[in-house]
This record gives sequence, structure tokens and C-alpha cells, in this order.
Amino acid sequence: MEEEAPRFKVLEEAFNGNGDGCANVEATQSAILKVLTRVNRFQLRVRKHIEDNYTEFMPNNTSPDIFLEESGSLNREIHDMLENLGSDGLDALDEAKIKMAGNGRQLREILLGLGVSEHVLRIDELFQCVEEAKATKDYLVLLDLVGRLRAFIYGDDSVDGDAQVATPEVRRIFKALECYETIKVKYHVQAYMLQQSLQERFDRLVQLQCKSFPTSRCVTLQVSRDQTQLQDIVQALFQEPYNPARLCEFLLDNCIEPVIMRPVMADYSEEVDGGSFVRLSLSYATKEPSSAQLRPNYKQVLENLRLLLQTLAGINCSVSSDQHVFGIIGDHVKDKMLKLLVDECLIPAVPESTEEYQASTLCEDVAQLEQLLVDSFIINPEHDRALGQFVEKYETYYRNRMFRRVLETAREIIQRDLQDMVLVAPNNHSAEVANDPFLFPRCMISKSAQDFVKLMDRILRQPTDKLGDQEADPIAGVISVMLHTYIDEVPKVHRKLLESIPQQAVLFHNNCMFFTHWVAQHANKGIESLAALAKTLQATGQQHFRVQVDYQSSILMGIMQEFEFESTHTLGSGPLKLVRQCLRQLELLKNVWANVLPETVYNATFCELINTFVAELIRRVFTLRDISAQMACELSDLIDVVLQRAPSLFREPNEVVQVLSWLKLQQLKAMLNASLMEITELWGDGVGPLTASYKSDEIKHLIRALFQDTDWRAKAITQIV
Repeated sequence: MEEEAPRFKVLEEAFNGNGDGCANVEATQSAILKVLTRVNRFQLRVRKHIEDNYTEFMPNNTSPDIFLEESGSLNREIHDMLENLGSDGLDALDEAKIKMAGNGRQLREILLGLGVSEHVLRIDELFQCVEEAKATKDYLVLLDLVGRLRAFIYGDDSVDGDAQVATPEVRRIFKALECYETIKVKYHVQAYMLQQSLQERFDRLVQLQCKSFPTSRCVTLQVSRDQTQLQDIVQALFQEPYNPARLCEFLLDNCIEPVIMRPVMADYSEEVDGGSFVRLSLSYATKEPSSAQLRPNYKQVLENLRLLLQTLAGINCSVSSDQHVFGIIGDHVKDKMLKLLVDECLIPAVPESTEEYQASTLCEDVAQLEQLLVDSFIINPEHDRALGQFVEKYETYYRNRMFRRVLETAREIIQRDLQDMVLVAPNNHSAEVANDPFLFPRCMISKSAQDFVKLMDRILRQPTDKLGDQEADPIAGVISVMLHTYIDEVPKVHRKLLESIPQQAVLFHNNCMFFTHWVAQHANKGIESLAALAKTLQATGQQHFRVQVDYQSSILMGIMQEFEFESTHTLGSGPLKLVRQCLRQLELLKNVWANVLPETVYNATFCELINTFVAELIRRVFTLRDISAQMACELSDLIDVVLQRAPSLFREPNEVVQVLSWLKLQQLKAMLNASLMEITELWGDGVGPLTASYKSDEIKHLIRALFQDTDWRAKAITQIV
């Protein structure tokens, strides 16, 4: 290399050569030519150096530092020459302004060329520094050098603080050079190799393994305890443009999600490889959970999450002034993690009963977990509010879960057999109830109804002290929903039995009446639509009971439809058989209703059924136009069977007199056995006892059927008015 001249050597010869210090155009041009010659030689040597390194790829041991020093010297000389041209030459020699201006442009072009050469040389110097840093495995230095290379190659505005990389003109010319593409390729190779080297080193320090078996999986996380080395690698790796998606996907799919969703056996140890590693092993079944019973306890879930964070804590170093590694990982996993945690773990863990609620520490545990996630920089407390909102809505979740459980229990109770019954109010006989209408009468109800009431009582005992002044008490609503559900579902679930088994309908009627009484007793509890609810319960119970009563009436009428007389002279065996069948039907009904219905309801119902039967019997008798003495005797005996057996259908036999047609039946028997005069006396000119049950036409018809057409009969008929 040519020996370097003293600083400003050319300028001194040009401007002081005539001894009087006066510059002239010829001297200036001579100085520029000399500088240009030196620059051309310098650029030839730089070009050869660049071609050897980036085009021909020839062995080249020349250091770019030598070229950079020479380039700096030439730059300074040219800048000083430009200053002297402006201050001395151009002002003194007006006639040479055009030539001197051209010389200035020529110098600036030379300077631009030197700038491009210096830019390439600096890049080459950085590549050599990269190789040196790789030899020492100083990854943070390597990362910085690669970043500076990117700034020089792609024209970032600044590097090393505010130092400018190159002017826009130098960048433009640099990108047009033949070596530009080669330099880019070399940069990408170095960046990729650095990334791979960091990743390999990271994988040795942070070992993530997943072994799958036919029905289970074992995940192992092993993290080095060499904090200095680990954090250097992590800081270098987690710089832009590193994408941690693979790491985050592994943690989410194999660790976080299973820990939340499945029962996991965790094994944590800090004494791995002589204490050089910490290890966390997670083992769990891979089969999809088929039941909520497989859901892990929330405390175990939170503990396993803490162990996971504790195991990975070594990599949670700062990678910038406002970002940590866990923050980067959190950006990829926190949304799904928080959603799974709340929906699949915390909400199902909300208590469903008062006892569980009073013993629960769920809110405190969630608050501690949230603080741990905040302290670890996984979530931002100002934006990631899922856990905080869960705590705020805890009371609502509790009530919703309790009421959902209550409704599920209510539906389960509804499914139970109505026939399984129990006696209630055993001391409240009809006399006591008549004196106190607020008493519920003695009767049988389904055990399921009793359990239903116990469930409603338990709801009313729920604490409401945490409700705000303006907040509606949801207890009132759930009671109403429960009872409406009972009203709607029981007729559907037990439809066939309600239609075919008399006792089922009676029990459902009693159940509804029992609920009505319970609602009335708790009128001060704020139950929604209390009056309408009570009416609906009554109407529903009575409706289904009425259907069964009508059905029993239809059975009696069906039997009586076959009631026929063999002849006008004799009754035959058929009618008596049918009457006994009706009485037997009523006795069977008594067996299933007598101890089930309240006494007053039972008496009223049997009075109605007996009246249906008796009225039809009387109607059949009055269809006869001619009744012989023998027929009259047989009909009297037939009626006597009814009069003797019907009272036994009641607890108190005297209750039979409440049957509307009972007196009429008794009087019919009396007339069948009476003489014409006795019947006339019983009519008593329209004021006798027969007038209470019979009309004059009915008496006339019976007289004509019983007695032959004589003057006495005609006279008697004229008296029946």
C-alpha cells in the first residue's frame, strides 16, 4: 500500500507552492487530480477486496480496518479542499468560478464514492466481528452485531443510538452494487445460523418432552438452574423477529389445557442431575372426559398451574424495558387459558349449596392466582379482567349454580313415582279444619311432593344479606319457576298413570293443594305472582282430579247401560248383578281414595259418584210402563241392596244423606211397597214428603205403572197435582 502522506499534504503544495499563499485555478486542479488519483487507486483496492469476499469468494485475509482508516483520511482531505475552494479560490478568482464549481462537483462525486466504499467496508467489518463473536459464543454481542448488519444493509435510520448509518444517496448507490444481493444472502445466513444456534442452546437448557401412550400422555419440562447462561440465551432468543409460537403451542396443548380440563398427576423436583435442573412431570389420560365426575378439583388445578410457572420461572427475564418473556408467552396463550380456566374450572367449582358456600375459599384462591399471573407478567391487570370479573360475579354464579342445581333436583323429584306416599297433618281432621281454614287437612301426598317442599324451604333459607338495596331477590323467582315446572311436567311425565290409575290423580290433586297451602304460608317471602300461582296450582290439581272423577262416572254409566229388564213381570238376575257391579266399583275406589283424599273432598266426590249411579237407577225404573207386583217387590229388593251398602262407602255412614238422589231412592222403594192410598197420602196434595224429590208427572207415571186402570187409580191421579 502507498505510504500515507501527512495530513493536507496535497493542499499545502497547491495553495502555498508560489510562496505568497495565493491559490489559483491551476493549483487547485492539480490538487484535485492528485486526490482523484489516490481515490481511484483506493477504490480499485476496495473493489478487489469486495469482489474477493462477496463475488469470487477467494481467500482474503485483508482487514477492512486498513481501508476504513484510509477512507477516513481521504474524506477529511476532500472536505477541507471543498472548504478552501469556497472561502479562498472562488471569491478571489471570479473568472474561474465555472471551472472551480466543476471541480467542486467532481470532489463531491469522489466523496460520494468514498462514502459507498466506506459503507461496504463497515458491513465487511461487522461480518468479521460476527465470526469473532461466534468463536466466543457471546450471543448478546452476536445479536447486536446482526442487528447492526441489518441496519447497514436495509437502510435503517439509526444504529448505535442516534448515529446515522448512511445518507440516502449512499444507500441508493449501495443497493445498486453487484455485491448487494450477495451481502443480503450472507446476512440472512448469519441471522438464521444465529437463530438456530440460540434455539439449540435454548433447547438444551429448557427441555420439553411429550411421550404419548395409547390411553395416556406424560409431559416433562426440565429447566436449567444456571440462571446466567439461561437468561443470556433467553434474552438473545426472544428478540425480534423470534416467534415463540411453537413453545406456546406446546405449553398450551400439552400442559395448560390438560391441567385445567383433566385430572393430572404432577411431580415436581429441584434435584435433577445433581441439582442443575428443575423438572416438572405431568401425567394424564388422553381419553376425552365423559362425565363431570372426571373434572379435577379447582385447588389442584391452581396448584399445578403454580408449579408450571415455578418450573419455567428461570426463563422469565426482561427482554426490553417494558417486556418480559412470560409477557410474550402470555400474548399467545392467555386468552384461551383464561377462558378455559373460568369456563371449565372456576365456574363448575362455584358452590351449589349454603354449606359449600360458607366453607368455600374460591374467591381468595382466584385473587391469589390473578396476582401471581400479574407478578409473572403473563396478564395485564388493566386489560385481562377475566379472573377479576369472575370474582366480581361470584355471587351471581353461586346463585345461578344453586338454582340450576335446585331445578335439576326438582326435575329429578318430578320423575319419581307419585304412588310412593306419606301421611301429612295426621291430627287435622275435618272438624278441626272446618274451624280453622288455615289448617291443611289430613291426607296423603307423594313423598316426592314432600321432598319438593323441603327443597323450597331450603331455598328460602338461603342468605340474602349480600344483595344490594336495589337488587331483586332471585329466590322469589326460582320458587315460582319450580312450581310452574311441577305443574307443567308432572302431567307429561306421569300422563298414562294419571289417566289409568285413580290413586295417581288423587295424589297429584293433593300435592297441588299441599303446594297451594305452602305458598299461602309463605306469602311474606316475596314469591313472584303469588296469587296467580296459588290459583294455577288449585286449578291444575282440580282439573286432573275432575278428569278422574268423570272417568269413574263414565265407568258407572257404562255398567248401567246394560241395565235391562227381562220382562214386564220379572226383574231377572241381570239388573241385580249390574247394581252389585257398580257398588263393587265404588268399593274398590273407596279402597284407594278413602285414606288418601281429605275427608271432605272424599265425601263430596263419593256423593257425586253415588248420585250418578242412583240417578241412573231411578231413571231406568221410571222407564217401565207396567210394573207387576212381583216386579215391584224385586225392584224394592234391588234398591234395598243399594240403600244397605252405599252408606258403608263413607267413614261416617250418615254422610250418605248428602247424596242428592238418596232421599228420592228411599222414597222410590217406599212407593214400590205402598198402596195407592199411601202414595196419595205421601204426596199430600202437593205438600207431602214426596214433593221434595218428585214432580207430579213422575208420581202419576209410577201410579199408572204399579196399579191397574180403575176408578180408584183415576181418582188418585186426579189428586196428584
